[in-house]
Amino acid sequence: MEHITLLIGIVIVTALVFDFTNGFHDTANAMATTISTGALKPKVAVAMSAVLNLVGAFLSVEVAKTISGGIIDESAGIRPEIIFAGLVGAIVWNLLTWLAGLPSSSSHALFGGLIGATVVSVGFDAVNADKVVMKVLIPAVAAPIVAGLAAWCATRLTYRLARGRDERDTAKGYRAGQIASAALVSLAHGTNDAQKTMGVITLALVAGGVVAPHSDPPLWVIVSAGLAIALGTYLGGWRIIQTLGKGLTDIKPAQGFAAQTGAATVILASSHIGFALSTTQVCSGSIMGAGLGRKGGVVRWSTAGRMVMAWGLTLPAAGLVAGGAAFLADQGDWGVAAVAVLGLAVSGAIWLASRRKPVTHDDLDSRDAVTGAEPAGVVTAALQAVAPPPAGPLAAAVSPSPEAGRAPAAAAAS
Repeated sequence: MEHITLLIGIVIVTALVFDFTNGFHDTANAMATTISTGALKPKVAVAMSAVLNLVGAFLSVEVAKTISGGIIDESAGIRPEIIFAGLVGAIVWNLLTWLAGLPSSSSHALFGGLIGATVVSVGFDAVNADKVVMKVLIPAVAAPIVAGLAAWCATRLTYRLARGRDERDTAKGYRAGQIASAALVSLAHGTNDAQKTMGVITLALVAGGVVAPHSDPPLWVIVSAGLAIALGTYLGGWRIIQTLGKGLTDIKPAQGFAAQTGAATVILASSHIGFALSTTQVCSGSIMGAGLGRKGGVVRWSTAGRMVMAWGLTLPAAGLVAGGAAFLADQGDWGVAAVAVLGLAVSGAIWLASRRKPVTHDDLDSRDAVTGAEPAGVVTAALQAVAPPPAGPLAAAVSPSPEAGRAPAAAAAS
């Protein structure tokens, strides 16, 4: 019993580590466009997002119940070792994609890890395939499409309502709207992603006989999961913010407002239903929809294609890592210890690799330094400081400063 209690404690700590990585991995979902358009400074943006992630964790437990008693059969002999292996797989994949600056899905990394570890240790019968299809795979396909359509409609409506108004007159209001909609996305993220860790911890407590099957997460689980994801969010996933800030499209404040509002609506609705969808996919779909919603808008489909490929790889890749970890963990105490040591070693190696070329909020601050007063070209100048403009007429549309104007000309001449 003492060993089981210790192992459950290790699983809980590992789940909170995953929650922490989820926080800094997914900060970009709410704040990349807000930072890139200059609506908020980087540190202010992530601080606001962290607080609202914490608040959102207390609003619902439907997604947590999907994790703890949905995709995995609690009565099929699930042991804490299996959950531990699944979490290790999810953490390793999260850190690898963070190192690459790739906005992949933390949610699917978790699902893949749990499913892979369960299949290796218990078998396919322990996975509720119908729940995986209905509450994971179908939302994975439908959510970015629905969010993209919502953002497209919202963008069209926004520009129609502002038709005839000078863009300089509306920019300030849309920036304020971006801040409000980004706050809503952060709140929605807390209601969805923080609950996934709550569900994993509750599953571990059920597996160890600490709580009854199908129980709601205890209050201390909700508080700890909310704090872990908030702390990870505050530290900021600057690499992924930088990648997403370079953009699937050239976002103006009106589009950013529409994209974030559409994303928040989809995430909050899915949390209420209990769909454990990927906020990364939802927010990316919204950005693409907003890009297409503006007349003359450009979507960088090569970037979108690479992201979609990463989304498709996430679940099986995390599952393979977790399956290997589960095979080791099944060998006994030494196997569990080996998984822990290997997980720490790989995580440490990834962190050391990231130090070779660190990305901090100062990098984003320096790119946003052109943002000062409110006049017309400021928003676009701030965005171009983060993202290279597309080729063609849009590339020469705005020159944020004499120096910035000379740089593209020199590049073109070469």
